[in-house]
Amino acid sequence: MTAAETVLSPTSLRPIDWLLLAYLGIVSVVAALRASTQPECWWLLVAHVLFVVFLVFLTRPGQGVVGRSFRELYPLFLLPALYSELDILNAPSVLVHDRLVQHWELLVFGTQVSREWWQRAPSRFWSAVLHTAYLSYYVILSAPALYFAWKGDLPAVRRFVLVVMTTFVLSYLIFIFFPVAGPYYMFPRPAAWFTDNPPARLVYDALAKGSSYGAAFPSSHVAASLAATLSAGSTSRKVGWLLAMPTLLLTVGVVYCQMHYGVDALAGLVMGALIAGAFLHKTATLRLQ
Repeated sequence: MTAAETVLSPTSLRPIDWLLLAYLGIVSVVAALRASTQPECWWLLVAHVLFVVFLVFLTRPGQGVVGRSFRELYPLFLLPALYSELDILNAPSVLVHDRLVQHWELLVFGTQVSREWWQRAPSRFWSAVLHTAYLSYYVILSAPALYFAWKGDLPAVRRFVLVVMTTFVLSYLIFIFFPVAGPYYMFPRPAAWFTDNPPARLVYDALAKGSSYGAAFPSSHVAASLAATLSAGSTSRKVGWLLAMPTLLLTVGVVYCQMHYGVDALAGLVMGALIAGAFLHKTATLRLQ
């Protein structure tokens, strides 16, 4: 047995590692099948091989405090790359299901709420506030893990990261097999006055540089933010309450600011609650045993 085989053994892998390996395995199959029409997909296979190599080095024994903390946090650093892969897999020529989702939108809300809301209730103030809430997404996902790592509570970091990454993985699989472009692509952009504030400009700059086509339903912003808030709150009520208002505003903001359909946000709430609830129930059951 080689050194690499010894290090990357089943006993050295944690649930988060298995989750990512399984996800990348599925994505690799999809990428290989789509590579004939989307040659960029071959690069994803190379990237996935490099991840395995990275995991070999990451699971080596004898790491210091910094190494052990990074061992718990590393999946969060992979999120931008995993999200970017979606834009390669879901080329603009891919069949999207926006008509179906817009039909659901009419059934639930009676209108295309993401297109109509900001026009029926125009507000420069709420545009600035809710675009800021949209940006708070990055803080909601990272701050609790960094805080728990700083406190030295690595089990809390591990639970938090697993809950958040499970939410993302399931969301991303839906994006791959049921792509929905969303209002950002399907509807005309909001009026210039609505986006003429610093937070909105930052949001649109970020979307222009890093948005992935087909990644609208469910809203992973909402799902992951809620899952993160509930998971963090199970360890520290103070942290959970601090995240509650940004998560609420973000949920409203993704619809009001015409980034997601209303049903995207609702589906995100359901997904985030179910995943966090399942993990919290399992944790509570293990504590009682």
